[in-house]
Amino acid sequence: MILPLAQQLRAADRRLFAAAAARRPHSFVDRVVPRLTAAADHGMLWFGVAAACAVTGERGRRAALRGLVSLTVASAAANGPAKWLVRRGRPGLDGVPLVRQLRSQPGTSSFPSGHSASAAAFAAGVAIESGVLAAPVGVLAAGVAYGRVHTGVHYPADVAAGVLLGVGCALLVRRSWPPHTGPAQAAAAPAAAAPAAPDGEGLVVVVNAAAASVADIADELRTTILKRLPAAEVVLCDDAEKIADTLDAAAARARILGVAGGDGTVNCAAGVAMDHGLPLAVFPAGTLNHFAGDLGVDDVDCVLRSVAEGAAVQVRVATAGPGLHFLNTFSVGVYPELVRRREARERVIGKWPALAVALAEVLGRAEPTELEVDGEQRRVWLLFGGNGRFHPLGFAPSWREKLDEGVVDVRIVDAQSPLARTRLVAAVLTGGLARCRVYQESVVERMTVRVLDGDPELARDGESEPAPRDLELTVDDRPLTVYRPERG
Repeated sequence: MILPLAQQLRAADRRLFAAAAARRPHSFVDRVVPRLTAAADHGMLWFGVAAACAVTGERGRRAALRGLVSLTVASAAANGPAKWLVRRGRPGLDGVPLVRQLRSQPGTSSFPSGHSASAAAFAAGVAIESGVLAAPVGVLAAGVAYGRVHTGVHYPADVAAGVLLGVGCALLVRRSWPPHTGPAQAAAAPAAAAPAAPDGEGLVVVVNAAAASVADIADELRTTILKRLPAAEVVLCDDAEKIADTLDAAAARARILGVAGGDGTVNCAAGVAMDHGLPLAVFPAGTLNHFAGDLGVDDVDCVLRSVAEGAAVQVRVATAGPGLHFLNTFSVGVYPELVRRREARERVIGKWPALAVALAEVLGRAEPTELEVDGEQRRVWLLFGGNGRFHPLGFAPSWREKLDEGVVDVRIVDAQSPLARTRLVAAVLTGGLARCRVYQESVVERMTVRVLDGDPELARDGESEPAPRDLELTVDDRPLTVYRPERG
């Protein structure tokens, strides 16, 4: 009974394909659909859509990142094991009008459709984070999936299987990386005394105009700040190598230090502010703005308002050693390499496509790192440190409830156990990470780390750099005062 049923299903699939091929040519559909589905080759369409989503705001950035991660998982599954297991031949093109046929015909197995899997995974990932973006991205994904049949490169069953696989991969990603539900909320922090500057007197703002996310808005940002706080001083720094010196010089003549840039720039400014005993005003202008998001600083207007009113909170800053403080996260292992590869490409193809390419490279070529952790020799894929307790628990920490806990959230991915990488991937996909011995979590006040490998690297707040061999994860004794509006 099984074999005849399978034969019947294959016959029905071929009839549906033939019916689609026999449809009367339509100039608009035949002109647009082949171009749309070809644009999705190698995920290029989705990289562009991700970039467009990212500029819509914090939720759009989260949606773009989740979409790309889901796409990466689905593409690997569809174009690897799934195609190897089911070696189905491609449809014949005899009945497909020439105007619909792609210029370059794929030569891999037909089942399942990798384009459809990637499209569905990206759309489902976006939908998990953003209902507003779900509809337009879903329409594009449906067009790409339909286009695989319309152009004659897949049977309808190939496309259906690809869509199911893609949605399934997005749901697996969701299980191991839960979305941050609800609107962005400010993490808790105690109120702090800070000078009010109704006209901006004493405020010196350094704008990192060398950053890709800031360059196009630097002049507009300066105009906005000076319009609201005319006595303030705004310095545009267009040389990334000089940002630390520019901040230090600004702090020497400031009563309030301001900074506009990404998390790495804000990290640098926080160290300068603590060294000079100054309060810090953070103007969100980066791609991700993790610290500003946890702080509850959503836009430039709320920062200007809090400076004018003198509304501020006190936060704690973690450190990995002298001059190695971090506001958000620290890591050694594969993540610094991921950041380095992303940075090498982001000026050419953009941050989100560069991140996706770097992720695929690092996962395929990563080598474990040899460490000594609190005197115990360890071989790890990753050691992560968070400034305060991060949520959710698991492999993708993304937000905090408090900014003044004074602890370091440590997560270690072990590489010395048998089949460590395989066990880790299986645990992530099945939601069993908390029970996986390859993965460990702890909250500490202090941890010593010695890097035993040659040429060690670390990442702080999203930027990689050479690492000293001896590190100590702890929290700086000096609190940092940061402006943010009072909460009702």
